[in-house]
Amino acid sequence: MNLDLKNKHALVCGSTQGIGKAVAVELAQLGASITLVARNEEKLQAVAKELDTAQGQQHEFIVADFSDPYDLNIQVQAYLKDQPEVHILVNNTGGPAGGPITEAVTDEFIDAFNQHLVANHLLAKAVIPAMKKAGYGRIINIISTSVKQPLNGLGVSNTIRGAVASWSKTMANELGQFGITVNNVLPGSTNTGRITSIIESRAQKSGRSQEEIKQEMEAEIPAKRFAEPAEVAAAAAFLASPAAAYINGINVPVDGGRTSCL
Repeated sequence: MNLDLKNKHALVCGSTQGIGKAVAVELAQLGASITLVARNEEKLQAVAKELDTAQGQQHEFIVADFSDPYDLNIQVQAYLKDQPEVHILVNNTGGPAGGPITEAVTDEFIDAFNQHLVANHLLAKAVIPAMKKAGYGRIINIISTSVKQPLNGLGVSNTIRGAVASWSKTMANELGQFGITVNNVLPGSTNTGRITSIIESRAQKSGRSQEEIKQEMEAEIPAKRFAEPAEVAAAAAFLASPAAAYINGINVPVDGGRTSCL
């Protein structure tokens, strides 16, 4: 199985922590050069120093905030003038705040749409020309199992994640002929700051302990535990590899079996 990413360049978003960082680490271990994208320069510098360079890779970073997708696009376009080749794009950013959809205000949908779908689209458009030229492209979106089964208490997230999934499938249909695949990785409950925030919120609203909430959530998972970020990253890394060339336009749940539908 060919998992070799030597001489490949990956742009990995939201890569200073959690799943994004784990994806960057995994791709670097497979030989790719990584460009990290996030808003905290200090953390970006620290992660860049951690990445594997055993195969002669060079790792860089772009400081940008996904809450302003148009500025993000300007920063990435400026970077690509000197580093035009990008073979792998990993779209990943923090999920919208939780809460019932009936209590969501309009601005929450607009902000989430911009941070996720609009930012993803601008980044994809920036790198697709080089992918077409190379005859090799992998666009991987880290979204959520909610695209298969909406999650209670995550109204805005369910809505926006579904939009991203439909955007992704449409793009996969258009780009497959150029050797470019577009796929989604759907993490379930994963040991990141996101799950900690959800547990804290549920505990506060219910008056129960965080440990009780955590145990209740784990009990719903056939694996009886949360995922580690590296386990989600492994799925993304496979989809980025040459071995996954004929896998296109799919959703891959990495959730320990929790999603009840096929």
